[in-house]
Amino acid sequence: MVDERSPGRNEGQRFALSDADVRLWPAAFEPGEASRLFDELRSGIEWQQEEVTIFGRPRLVPRLVAWHGDPDARYTYSGTAHDPLPWTPPLEAIRARLLELTGHSFNAVLLNLYRDGRDGMGWHSDDEPELGRDPVIASVSLGATRRFCMRHRRRKDSRLELPLGHGSLLLMSGPTQHHWLHAVPKTRAPVGERINLTFRNAGAR
Repeated sequence: MVDERSPGRNEGQRFALSDADVRLWPAAFEPGEASRLFDELRSGIEWQQEEVTIFGRPRLVPRLVAWHGDPDARYTYSGTAHDPLPWTPPLEAIRARLLELTGHSFNAVLLNLYRDGRDGMGWHSDDEPELGRDPVIASVSLGATRRFCMRHRRRKDSRLELPLGHGSLLLMSGPTQHHWLHAVPKTRAPVGERINLTFRNAGAR
């Protein structure tokens, strides 16, 4: 549900969710600009497929990933520590747009490449200690539209589902990561490649 009190594009669409501060800019990047950024990131990032251990067995993560940021923005997720690769011009340009729209600055970004509907992200929250008490997560989507789902940890009837399209920006801040989980479900429907960038502040204790 969108909060009708939201003042407009510069503030984004604010959703009336309990225990959360979630805003959406459906067109944070114009289509041509978004397509150019997608192409530059698709060819210019050193994408890796990581391996995690689940119930004692190694599994390949169902997506390709990369971690970029300031030199000291070391980050541990899925049980693996990551040292950041340097910022690239496209990533710097996106980071500058996020500061313009949201007023928040970020020192690192996790990139995910979903190659088709068989790639996805399970239920989780971005609440690692090195992200600080109330993490601010800015999620930029480029490429194919994918379904983004949120659910409250305790209130089973509190859910949100959004189609995140090409050039969109979703901002999650305040207590959101403490009370909500989010996911990008896999799908059998034909769907093209999608790059998602989640900007954050690592080491923000």
